[in-house]
Amino acid sequence: MEVRVKILYTALCHTDVYFWEAKGQTPVFPRILGHEAGGIVESVGEGVTELVPGDHVLPVFTGECKECAHCKSEESNLCDLLRINVDRGVMIGDGQSRFTINGKPIFHFVGTSTFSEYTVIHVGCLAKINPEAPLDKVCVLSCGISTGLGATLNVAKPKKGSTVAIFGLGAVGLAAMEGAKMAGASRIIGVDLNPAKYEQAKKFGCTDFVNPKDHTKPVQEVLVEMTNGGVDSAVECTGNINAMISAFECVHDGWGVAVLVGVPHKEAVFKTHPMNFLNERTLKGTFFGNYKPRTDLPEVVEMYMRKELELEKFITHSVPFSQINTAFDLMLKGEGLRCIMRMDE
Repeated sequence: MEVRVKILYTALCHTDVYFWEAKGQTPVFPRILGHEAGGIVESVGEGVTELVPGDHVLPVFTGECKECAHCKSEESNLCDLLRINVDRGVMIGDGQSRFTINGKPIFHFVGTSTFSEYTVIHVGCLAKINPEAPLDKVCVLSCGISTGLGATLNVAKPKKGSTVAIFGLGAVGLAAMEGAKMAGASRIIGVDLNPAKYEQAKKFGCTDFVNPKDHTKPVQEVLVEMTNGGVDSAVECTGNINAMISAFECVHDGWGVAVLVGVPHKEAVFKTHPMNFLNERTLKGTFFGNYKPRTDLPEVVEMYMRKELELEKFITHSVPFSQINTAFDLMLKGEGLRCIMRMDE
C-alpha cells in the first residue's frame, strides 16, 4: 500500500518550523521534515490500485483509508488508520523507515517527508489530482490553504451578506478569509497583533482591521460594538487560547458560529461562561478544513482550475531547494506567506 513519489515542489509550513525547533513534542532525530508539496508517482507497491506511475499527486499529512468508521461517515475526516501522528517516524506497514544513511534509518515526518527528491507515502495519504494543474501552485493546497479555506466554507458556512471575523492573518487565516470572500460575506474583519498584516489582507477581502493592542477592553467587546451585537461567524487561526475565547465570545447570540483552527499549547484550557452557549452561540473545531484528502482535495484543485480560487497571492517567494534555509529565515522573520522550493534546481 505504499507509493514512491518524485517531489517536484514543496513549500514550508509553520508546522515544519515548529517540529524543527522541537519545543513542544518528543523530538525524533534524524528526520526528514516537509509535508506541503506536489509530485508525480514514480512507482507503486503491492496492493496499490488507485495510482499508477505518472499520476500527479498531493501528499497529505493525514489520510483516508476509505474503510474505517470515520472515512465512511460523511461528517468526519479523522481516519482511524491514517490520521496525523506527529511522533511516528516509520511506515505503518512494517514499522520501518524507507530512508537510510550509512545503513542507519532516517525517520519520516507526518507520513510525508517532502524535503526530499523522492519519498515513500502510504497510498491513503495521496490525493490524485488533475495532471493539467500546475504543481508549483496547487502544492499549497496539500496543507495550509485547504485548512483555512475549508474551516470557513465547510464548517463556519457563512451566508451571503454576513459578517465574518478572522483571528490571525498568516497563510491559514488568509485562506479562511478567502473562503469568507468566496461565500459572499459583506464585511470581513481581520484581527491580528501586527498592523502590517492589514495591507496584505485587503487582497483577500479584508474590509476592517482590529489590533487588540490598540484597545483597553477585550477584543471581543470591541467586535461586538463594531457589529451591533457580534459577528455572524468567526474563524480562529492562531492557536492562542485567548484568541480562541475571544473568537467565540465575539459571535452574535442566536446564530453566531465560531470555528477553532489553531492548535493550542498542550496545557491550554478554554474558559467561557455557559450562558454564552445557552444564548445560542455555537463553538466548533476543525481539522484540515474538514476535507477528506483523497475524496475532496481533487475538487479543491478544480476550484483553482475554474478560477474560483486564487492561489498565486499566497505564494510570495520561490527558491531552489538548495536554498531551503532562506525559506526558514523568511518564515522566522514573518515575511511573506508561502515560499515554494523547486526540487529540480
